[in-house]
Amino acid sequence: MVSRRELVRLLAAGGVGAAAAVAVPKVRGLFGPDRLPLDGGYAPAGNELGWHKGSVRVLWHVTTERPLIALTFDDGPEPDWTPRVLDALDALDAKATFFVVGERLERNAALVRGRYARHEVGNHTWAHKDLAQRDEKKVRDQLRRCHDAIAEHVGRPPTLLRPPWGHLGGSTLTVAEEFGYDVVMWSQRMRENLFVKNPGGIVADTAEQARPGAVILAHDTGPDDRLVCIDNLKGIVTGLRDRGFELVTVSELMAAGQPVTTA
Repeated sequence: MVSRRELVRLLAAGGVGAAAAVAVPKVRGLFGPDRLPLDGGYAPAGNELGWHKGSVRVLWHVTTERPLIALTFDDGPEPDWTPRVLDALDALDAKATFFVVGERLERNAALVRGRYARHEVGNHTWAHKDLAQRDEKKVRDQLRRCHDAIAEHVGRPPTLLRPPWGHLGGSTLTVAEEFGYDVVMWSQRMRENLFVKNPGGIVADTAEQARPGAVILAHDTGPDDRLVCIDNLKGIVTGLRDRGFELVTVSELMAAGQPVTTA
C-alpha cells in the first residue's frame, strides 16, 4: 500500500496523472468506498462524542413461541404499488410496517394521508442512499430529513431504521443511537424471482418459509418481478393466517420476545 508521504512525492514529481497511473491500484485504501476509516470515517470503532444509550438494538427476527410475524414493505410510497398494498391490507384488516424513503413520502404525501394509521412507519433514509459508505454527518442528514418528513406527514416520529440494502456501517449505528432507533433487518424475504412464471406459488412459499418471530421483507415499488407479491398479497396474508400466524408491526413483534442480536 502506498503511504501518504509516497503519494505526495508522486504528485510532486509527475502531477496528478503520473501519480494516478502509478499508484491508483494501491491507493484505494486511502480514498473511496474501500478506504479505511482513518480518523473516524464511515465505520468508526467508537463514539467519543456521543453519550446516549450506549448501544443499538439490531434485529433480524425475535425469539417467541407466539405465532407472530411482521410483514414489512420497503422503498415507497410511490403511486404505482403503494395504494394497492394498502388496499389489500385494509381489506383484510392486516397490519404491516412500511420503511419509507423520505423524498418519496414528501412527494406523495397526499397519496398516503391517513392511510398509515393501522400500520407502523420506519425510516429508510431520505434518498435511499448507501449509509455504509457515508460518514456520520451524511448519515445524520439522510436520517434527519426522513425522520422529519415522517413526523410531519404521518403524524408520529419513527422509532425504527432499516438501512437501504441492509448495508450497515459504524456511522449508521452511532447516528441511529442518537435518534433512539432500533435497526431492523429481516429473516425472510419474498422470493419473487422464483415465481414470476408461477404467481400462485409465492402464496404457498411465503407461508411455508414463515416461522414465529420472523420479519418478512417485501417492497411497495420497484422492478416488475416484484409485482408477483403485490398481485397475490391477499392470498399471502390469508395463507399466513391459515397457518395460524398473526400479522403484527415490528414494534409489536419486538415486544413479544427478546431480540436475538444486539449491537
